[in-house]
Amino acid sequence: MAESSLGIGLILIILGGVMEGGYSLLLKYTPRWQWENTWGAGSLMALLLVPWPLAIITVPGLFNVYGHSSSTAIINAILFGAGWGIGGVFFGLGIAAVGMSLGLSLIMGIVAIGGSIVPLLMKYPEQLLRPAGLVLMAGIVVMILGLWACAKAGSLKEESLKPAGLRDLTASSPRTPFKIGLFFCLASGVLSALVNFGFIFGQNIADAAIQQGVSPTNATNAIWALVFTSNYLVNVGYCIYLGRRNMTLKKFLAGGTGLYWLGAVVMGVLWAVGIVVYGMGATRIGRFGAFLGYPMMLICSILTGNALGVLTGEWRATSGAAKKVMVYGVCLLMLAIGVLAYSSRLTA
Repeated sequence: MAESSLGIGLILIILGGVMEGGYSLLLKYTPRWQWENTWGAGSLMALLLVPWPLAIITVPGLFNVYGHSSSTAIINAILFGAGWGIGGVFFGLGIAAVGMSLGLSLIMGIVAIGGSIVPLLMKYPEQLLRPAGLVLMAGIVVMILGLWACAKAGSLKEESLKPAGLRDLTASSPRTPFKIGLFFCLASGVLSALVNFGFIFGQNIADAAIQQGVSPTNATNAIWALVFTSNYLVNVGYCIYLGRRNMTLKKFLAGGTGLYWLGAVVMGVLWAVGIVVYGMGATRIGRFGAFLGYPMMLICSILTGNALGVLTGEWRATSGAAKKVMVYGVCLLMLAIGVLAYSSRLTA
């Protein structure tokens, strides 16, 4: 029974990662919208369509659950959700300043450590030196090596595109000093990891739901409703600010953009549901599922993003060396998934 629950949990975590890696694909196919239009519409759809409808349907007596939850857990969920949202803002600034390759590998490495090892140290420090904890750290080291290889491949890709006159739209911005860009990446990595803090340190909310007869899998939706609301309100607010500053709010109603809103629905649902599915999987793994499953979900997200990049032609004109290093990076990331899965099995 335990093996079956572990297997289902790992599958759900991988599925959640695939959703998280694919939701931003819409950004490539909205040429009449600016970034703030697409991101803002996707955030709005995620906010309206997922957290509260899902929580109300799956957690009977939702507001009674909150009434029986500790105020600390509720505040944790709200504040960590807002921090996650601010991390997303810094993500865009960091990528624009230092480039996609370096920025993504740096941010995701910090997110993996900050969202997994740091909360484990805070809650169960004794676990880190036990076999499962040591394997977890080994898995994250392999993950960081894979991220470094992917970053190197991205750098080689950019170099190979320069002779052809092709420009990477995520390349370093001349208006932002590199050191400031690194600070943005650091801030994004630290703050983006707070989504898992909200899940871990808001667990008392799920416990209150379970006491009222809600299944452990569904009980986590009471946490996500609060975490998501804070996150998406920050994102929507920032996009409205950018829209007013750049005078792009009118593009929401521009002709020929009706299908963009349908894409925003898909984007928003994948974005939010991916995290929900990850939470369901982490709950099935057991007490340490949130610590072990989070880096695995991130890896699956990165692998999905790279696969979509290949399928959409991003690597078509790049050098053989860049493609070769990317293959090495992907192999290391897949190895990291195996190591993390083994760590999960040790805890189970």
